[in-house]
Amino acid sequence: MSTAQTGSSSKSGAAWRNWAGNVVSRPVREVTPASVEELTAAVRRAAEDGLKVKAVGTGHSFTAAAATDGVLIRPQLLTGIRNIDRDKGTVTVEAGTPLKRLNMALAREGLSLTNMGDIMEQTVSGATSTGTHGTGRDSASIAAQIKGLELVTAAGELISCSATERPEVFAAARIGLGALGIVTAITFAVEPVFLLTAREEPMSFDKVLADFDELHAENEHFEFYWFPHTGNCNTKRNNRSAGPEAPVSAVSSLWEDEILSNGLFQVVNSIGRAVPATIPAIAKVSSKALSARTYTDIPYKVFTSPRRVRFVEMEYAVPREALAATLRELKAMVDGSDLRVSFPVEVRTAPADDIALSTASGRDSAYIAVHMYKGTPYQRYFTAAERIFTAHEGRPHWGKVHTRDAEYFAQAYPRFGEFTELRDRLDPDRLFGNAYLRRVLGD
Repeated sequence: MSTAQTGSSSKSGAAWRNWAGNVVSRPVREVTPASVEELTAAVRRAAEDGLKVKAVGTGHSFTAAAATDGVLIRPQLLTGIRNIDRDKGTVTVEAGTPLKRLNMALAREGLSLTNMGDIMEQTVSGATSTGTHGTGRDSASIAAQIKGLELVTAAGELISCSATERPEVFAAARIGLGALGIVTAITFAVEPVFLLTAREEPMSFDKVLADFDELHAENEHFEFYWFPHTGNCNTKRNNRSAGPEAPVSAVSSLWEDEILSNGLFQVVNSIGRAVPATIPAIAKVSSKALSARTYTDIPYKVFTSPRRVRFVEMEYAVPREALAATLRELKAMVDGSDLRVSFPVEVRTAPADDIALSTASGRDSAYIAVHMYKGTPYQRYFTAAERIFTAHEGRPHWGKVHTRDAEYFAQAYPRFGEFTELRDRLDPDRLFGNAYLRRVLGD
């Protein structure tokens, strides 16, 4: 249930930093509301004081989407499940609830989301507002599983929306970038908990691309990682299973998920940052370190995994049919340059959805994510990658590094004008604005 604690407000001046450390802002004050009423009051007071206001989750975005020099809303007291409706197959949850807490609570109730991303540290509102997604042939992003939203508008009004109530707001606000209001609660579609069997195995770059259409069609959830400077990939297929449950053993989890994927990966990235010339050799070893394995468990234990090595990331969605050509160009660019890239490139998919600013809005999509270890210069790599992605009509993830602006998005999104017109109506004075929104949405 929701907390009954009293929230707090304080003068700030202290710096706020995101998870990756590449975004810093200094709000005038911070507010930690313990109720929707307190949050609404904080929004009204910010407007009276002539200050911008932004809500921030766990800071897992690599963009300045939540940065503000005005009032920073921290929603960590707005947590918990409000209601479970088993007949409708929905759960309503407070906006500040971490995905991890939601997933664990749903599992205890014998329920689950249909699909999710690969980490679950984010708040539900932060994850959905920026379009966080996993991979899926038929099931889309977390935001696409939303059935209803409650948000506070710039007028200090609490409104609700769904497919039947204020549908024009619902069409946009599921991925609202914090531009339309501050989300206070989300109603998700859920289903009885089920089992997934994960099959992880290495595969060559050429074979993955040659067989990609088949691998995508035959698996409910398919993704792969390509290791730059090699022709090697690791693949993962997740499909529903009748069981029995056969989770990853404690020994395998410790060795592969903690020691190899986090501990040793941290060490080799530190070495690569200090001595970039070692990266190609390290990549060849790293790409062969993880062995094939199969396991069966409840969804959040299969979809998600710990990510403790910090990095900076750019991700673009391209039309799914353009994936092979885009990825081959990316590989040729890396192979033909003196870049040294120690992080694998992640590839996932999503079906078309009906959300105005979803990266999969109106088209089946493939996601290509490039990463660089925290503290390593990333601009040259990301600039070259972005040039390739945009040449294939790419749409950047709203919460990850990119250089696109409103002019680009007006071309990339058929429903961009629908979103900006709604913003003009709900927040004409840009109470929820900041420099990032000015760049990507215009003024």
